[in-house]
Amino acid sequence: MSHHRAERMNIRIEEVAESRLSELDFSKIEFGNVFSDHLFRRNWEEGAWQEASLIPYQSIPVNPAALGLHYGQAVFEGLKAYRGTQDGIIRLFRPDRNAERLQRSCERLCIPTVPTDDFLNAIQALVSLDRDWVPASRLQTLYLRPILFGSEGHLAVRPSRTYEFWILAAPVSEYFDRAGPGISLKAEDRFTRAAPGGMGAAKTGGNYAATLRPTGDSLAGGFNQVLWLDAHEHHFIEEAGQMNIFFRLGDTVVTPPLSGTILPGVTRDCVLTLIDEWGLAREERRISMDEIRDASQRGLLSEAFGAGTAAVVAPVQCIQYRGTNIEVPDPGSDSLSKRLYDELTGIQYGEVSDRHGWTVDVT
Repeated sequence: MSHHRAERMNIRIEEVAESRLSELDFSKIEFGNVFSDHLFRRNWEEGAWQEASLIPYQSIPVNPAALGLHYGQAVFEGLKAYRGTQDGIIRLFRPDRNAERLQRSCERLCIPTVPTDDFLNAIQALVSLDRDWVPASRLQTLYLRPILFGSEGHLAVRPSRTYEFWILAAPVSEYFDRAGPGISLKAEDRFTRAAPGGMGAAKTGGNYAATLRPTGDSLAGGFNQVLWLDAHEHHFIEEAGQMNIFFRLGDTVVTPPLSGTILPGVTRDCVLTLIDEWGLAREERRISMDEIRDASQRGLLSEAFGAGTAAVVAPVQCIQYRGTNIEVPDPGSDSLSKRLYDELTGIQYGEVSDRHGWTVDVT
């Protein structure tokens, strides 16, 4: 259990007349195409958060001049609820870290922050009410999407004076197919995800909008994701799609540092913690494409993998950079990426001891 105990928040509950759960075929759900019965909603008006409520999932009117629509004043988060395979207990995984990251994103975009206790209460309340939507399968979870945006109808370029805070819940399957050898990446040397001094460390919609064109081009070229490089030279590695990236070079695990241009992933932090716990060497430093290409040619590159909430840990099998393919050898069944995936999902599903206090039971 996490050591963080949230102070209770009053939440008005309006339950659906009839659940849509009976209409759902869990064997056919994809990522983010169906939503649970209820929605958390809270407004910011007159300088304060107003009454919180859980209401039936529905479309909600938004002012056509809402500042969040016109100027991108919107931030969001992503976390999951897991049903224990052995005890049936529903667990959240490090939700306090998502609360803290949402606060940092809000501060970057001049949005009022959500107190950690309020965030945890809202998540707990929604998952508790829609607990039957948490899948029983080890390959599925209930994905939670908090979003906060400026709702004031106004066209001056300034922060909004009113905000909407919603939390949606969606039962989802695995983000990547785990039956294959790993994902393929195209190192992007034209477009930039984030630049120094920008919003790269904030989880805001604009960062994702910038990725759509290059990601689409990569998918059309037969790749699974984009490998993002630095904005200045397009030479130093930053992120893999929506994941943080790791390389095993010799006996050392290397990942780019949190320099303000990449998202500080919750899974990234877990991976680093486990690597330290297991006594493996690791470094947080800049990594160039030349270094990875040279390491591959010299036989020093033994593994590459992405880490993120949606995919957990996903092995990388190849990277294309300026027309050249860098092949990552198949590390086999005893790979570090598989060990990390098994350990993290084991903790999330209650199969492995939660010695770091990462999980929170939903009551």
